[in-house]
Amino acid sequence: MATDMRLPVIRKPVSLPVSASDRRDLVVPGDVITSDTGFMRGHGTYVDEEKLTASVAGEVQRVDKLICVRPLKTRFNGEVGDVVVGRITEVQQKRWKVETNSRLDSVLLLSSVNLPGGELRRRSAEDELTMREYLQEGDLISAEVQSVFSDGALSLHTRSLKYGKLGQGVLVQLSPSLIKRQKTHFHNLPCGASIILGNNGFVWLYPTPGQQEEEAGGFYTSLEPVTLSDREVISRLRNCLLALAAHKVLLFDTSVLYCYESSLQHQVKDILKPEVMEEIVMLTQQKLLDQEG
Repeated sequence: MATDMRLPVIRKPVSLPVSASDRRDLVVPGDVITSDTGFMRGHGTYVDEEKLTASVAGEVQRVDKLICVRPLKTRFNGEVGDVVVGRITEVQQKRWKVETNSRLDSVLLLSSVNLPGGELRRRSAEDELTMREYLQEGDLISAEVQSVFSDGALSLHTRSLKYGKLGQGVLVQLSPSLIKRQKTHFHNLPCGASIILGNNGFVWLYPTPGQQEEEAGGFYTSLEPVTLSDREVISRLRNCLLALAAHKVLLFDTSVLYCYESSLQHQVKDILKPEVMEEIVMLTQQKLLDQEG
């Protein structure tokens, strides 16, 4: 029986230059942030002996006189306008429950989805009876946060044609703090695959689609067989995402693409080996620094 043996190698000391913008104030619970009484207390902080102290481990953020600590590892705290990828967990009266990696299940109302064919009309009892024909338990969707309820639960909508039911692809679940906020989270990568970077840490990889019929209203899912080359590209991207996440590198279209290019000299199955992963991530970080410089 053949076994895969790897010998340890001496790690080369590599020092990456750190710019002033990369230095962030990181604190752990109990650290004193400031003793100035002119600041307001935000999330993740408390006042102890007239000193503002951190209650969670994370990054200190200052907005004017407000100080808060953003946790490095937490459940998803959604804001209006966030793009999320979620899974339908329950079909209820006039609404679907969606798992979005937050503390509470999110809600997708029947009135917040496009009807097949793009019809604009009031939802009737017939629509309520056919809800499972649109979305059923286990379906993956992309959506946008429409509002936040008082208890912290999210209300979603899929009214734009770029949102809706997801077809064939791979779901990668990562920490929400690693997703960089951008103007758009839908990217068609030049390597032949597309990616949806959900703010909730759920990343969807899928083959770049051709022309999609607008009449589908966001419910069209292609069941065509995916070619071997597309599957290999998606598998490589998936391993690149896991490598970047393991080294706590921010995920956005440029970092994912640079990591993909750096991994081309290795086989897909070798990317997650510790020494290969470290080499690929170091190359990616160097490319990102060169681009900034």
